[in-house]
Amino acid sequence: MKFDVLTIFPEMFSSFLRFGVLGRAIENELVDVGLVNIRDFAKGAHKTTDDRPYGGGEGMVMKAGPIHRALNSVERVNGRSLVALLCPQGKRLDQPTAWELSNWDQLILICGRYEGVDERIRLTSIDRELSIGDYVLSGGELGAMVLMEVISRLIPGVLGGERSNIEDSFEEGLLEYPQYTRPRVFQEKEVPPVLLSGDHEKIRLWRRRASLKRTALKRPDLLANAGLTSEDERILQEIKKDSEGP
Repeated sequence: MKFDVLTIFPEMFSSFLRFGVLGRAIENELVDVGLVNIRDFAKGAHKTTDDRPYGGGEGMVMKAGPIHRALNSVERVNGRSLVALLCPQGKRLDQPTAWELSNWDQLILICGRYEGVDERIRLTSIDRELSIGDYVLSGGELGAMVLMEVISRLIPGVLGGERSNIEDSFEEGLLEYPQYTRPRVFQEKEVPPVLLSGDHEKIRLWRRRASLKRTALKRPDLLANAGLTSEDERILQEIKKDSEGP
């Protein structure tokens, strides 16, 4: 996967690209990230990338010219490139969207700032608009980082275990089951005995029940699209009955 990020603050990415999942993916040449400074493509002595909006109003708008020239400087990969603008109007990122985006060879991410980008960039140069949530950020840089992290985890070889990304929360539309490690007892709380039993089927059922219960309690909205099996439905009925009590 090749990521190219267009931003006026490329320095924000320096630490992010050296550590964690994405850092290892870059080191192992499974992911390549290019940073393009939009300011390098601005004209004039001050390299201005924004201006006052036509029609008046508060704030500044990112100019179309520098973004357009920066975008044209990016070498496209095999015709399998997608240009995405990080902005509040975009489709909210979720796991199915992440899987779909991971099928592209190259994602070119434009990080908006201030009051946004000139509408003509949106109309002429963007394939997709993406958002990481319904809240206000100063710019698209944090969104681009989240997007790269989420998608990189789906690329074969990036994570250690073959099933690591499959068993993550949201992969099956459910929250992940509780996890435990040593010591066996911590602050008088013991690891559930079933996890120490060595009985793989009992462990599987416990984890599935725990996942369903956690989802039902914390994110019941996810259950409607989770693709539940008949076994899952039975377990949910048992969970509901237990919660109602005698």
